[in-house]
Amino acid sequence: MCRVMLVILLFVSEIVFAQTEITWDDLADVEFEEIYSEEDGYILYPHFGYSVRELAGKQVLIRGHILTIDPGEGYFILSKGPIWSCFFCGAGGPETVVELNLKSKNNNFVMDEVVTIKGTLRLNSDDIYKCNYILDYAELSSR
Repeated sequence: MCRVMLVILLFVSEIVFAQTEITWDDLADVEFEEIYSEEDGYILYPHFGYSVRELAGKQVLIRGHILTIDPGEGYFILSKGPIWSCFFCGAGGPETVVELNLKSKNNNFVMDEVVTIKGTLRLNSDDIYKCNYILDYAELSSR
């Protein structure tokens, strides 16, 4: 009986704590519309596709390049490509970066370090001063 309970507990914990591994192609399921804002001028407004909306609120894993934007403030971005080819340098779209709200403030990331990050995916279409994709409770994954 004890063994059966242990097996059930392990199975349930695997389901509860499972992450969905995603790729940058998954995040490409978004279209942008240029709209005018009195406050900010022309901005790109995201229309997230069905498949990416299904990922919202789920714990995901994604691999990319760390961009150490402001380490002192704990501001890090995960990018599809290295800094010289990232969205902020004009080589990709907004769907190629994910803002990281890291669990820990003690992070020693190096610019362009390739890592796998896990966190809860949040879609952002309201705050133009943040990325369209945000990983909350983000942390380095051992995968």
